[in-house]
Amino acid sequence: MLPEEFKERMKDMLGEEYPAFEKSLEKEPCRALRVNTGKITTEAFLRISPFALRRVPWTEDGFYYEQTEERPGRHPFHEAGLYYIQEPSAMAPAAFLEALPGERVLDLCAAPGGKSTQIGAAMKGKGLLVSNEIHPARARILSENVERMGLVNTVVTNEAPERLAEFFPGYFDKILVDAPCSGEGMFRKNEEAKTEWSAENVKLCAKRQDGILDAAADMLRAGGRLLYSTCTFSPEEDEGSVSRFLHRHPDFTLLPMEVPEGFLRGRPDWIQEPAPNLEYTLRIMPHKVLGEGHYLALLQREGAGSEEAPCLDRKRGRKGRGPAERGGEEKQAAEYRDFTAFCEENLRDFPYTGSYLRFGDQLYLTPKELPSLKGLKVLRPGLHLGTFKKNRLEPSHALALALQPGQAERWVDLDAESEAVLRFLNGQSLQLQEVKRYGTAEEETWKADTPPKGWCLVCVEGCSLGWGKLSDGVIKNHYPKGLRKG
Repeated sequence: MLPEEFKERMKDMLGEEYPAFEKSLEKEPCRALRVNTGKITTEAFLRISPFALRRVPWTEDGFYYEQTEERPGRHPFHEAGLYYIQEPSAMAPAAFLEALPGERVLDLCAAPGGKSTQIGAAMKGKGLLVSNEIHPARARILSENVERMGLVNTVVTNEAPERLAEFFPGYFDKILVDAPCSGEGMFRKNEEAKTEWSAENVKLCAKRQDGILDAAADMLRAGGRLLYSTCTFSPEEDEGSVSRFLHRHPDFTLLPMEVPEGFLRGRPDWIQEPAPNLEYTLRIMPHKVLGEGHYLALLQREGAGSEEAPCLDRKRGRKGRGPAERGGEEKQAAEYRDFTAFCEENLRDFPYTGSYLRFGDQLYLTPKELPSLKGLKVLRPGLHLGTFKKNRLEPSHALALALQPGQAERWVDLDAESEAVLRFLNGQSLQLQEVKRYGTAEEETWKADTPPKGWCLVCVEGCSLGWGKLSDGVIKNHYPKGLRKG
């Protein structure tokens, strides 16, 4: 049952369209996935997909699917990070933000990670993406999804927006604020959203959004863009939040956006004292499209920003060249020789460069654009490379998911429908004869009677899934225990 006060407000807003709106909330929610183009092209995924898919109109990489016995959340392709299960309307904000490779981008309210990983795929591993979440448990889920999707240029932080703003004044080219809201757009997906709804909570959310947007403004460079979105119908949190922001920040203006079929323009007449051009904003209504309720506004700060990152007046940590530059003039630091040795023995190509950062016995490669993180709560300062053991480095699962088969000296490929891939995900060792294909970076195959030894990249249909270690024709399983299905 919908809250009565909510129903009365929506009747006033929608008029004769209200019956269609209410009926739409009685339908089953749409199910969709977004192809992770950071790991596989959409065309290649469609060739191997076992699911019946229909394209989501407002994003090139999103597809509806029907619930069947072949559940996408349990498929090996999901574990390999080939797609993210995402509500279709939630794919729109990152698509309209249009993050580009090489930019400095912030996703301020990022958990569980759908929009961050969509932004990360668009950036193609270049530039810097900071994904922030204020709630610790949700920040951990965000970090796990960043790893699963193979992002290499992403830092995950666990801070209040105001605290983050102290570290990054005028720093980012683009910022996404998918703000915490009253969740009215999720009513048919989440029964709890209906039971927790109240007019008082709408007001509290609107006030919280004001603070979040002000912090975001402090972090955006001159000429930068800010995409504000919610999953609510409330004008107080949608047109109202944007209008209040523009009144507080006259150096920002709204930008027009293309209106996809079924999307509606923002409604200045639904609030008091509207700012100019609120009709440039967009509303997604469930009686108009196959998706839940959403609101989007694209804003730009006046001025022309520099392509160079501003000096934040804090010392950076030690810089180090990525392993792809190991032939360069700069000598590798002694404490990273174990990592260099791992690369020389097990990787043919490692295209990522940046700054080495060691947390205890953990080694990361941070984006070269990253300033000092000292004083911030950081869950993931970049690509996790591995763990230092005695006289060696054990590669991380994140590193495996960031690699392609041709970048590893040794790889094995499993059939997605095979018993072998399920056994690998359960943590069991495999016999070499169980794999679909195997090879090295130098040769397509090796002689089955003399298989090589060492770390090998275990793949499913040509996409990395995790590490194994070859010895005498046996692939010892190194899939993380916390992810195993058995």
